Amino acid sequence: MPVLRQVVGDTLRALRMRQRRTLREVSATARVSLGYLSEVERGQKEPSSELLAAICSALDVELSELFAEVSQTLRREEKLALAGGRVALVGTAAARLTPAPKGRPVDGAQLRAIAAA
Repeated sequence: MPVLRQVVGDTLRALRMRQRRTLREVSATARVSLGYLSEVERGQKEPSSELLAAICSALDVELSELFAEVSQTLRREEKLALAGGRVALVGTAAARLTPAPKGRPVDGAQLRAIAAA
């Protein structure tokens, strides 16, 4: 099961990178320390709702947009985890696959069908 702060962090990083912006630019605009923003993006800190709102504002993204992406990622990861318990996908920025301890193998076509559902 994915950790919410990791999925939020990965999603924020992906949004920032899509805009080709640096941590320094976003942290200055959001009035958040660069180190703290980096920890949030790496899933090491769980941001408050006020901090999330400030970061989203700095990225010119609605908070609901962030939550929609996070929700989609969580849904996809939960489906993959339930599909035989063989593979768990963590994060959106980089598709890191880790084998699950039990279950039957799931092939690529099955994974694509689950992720698309």
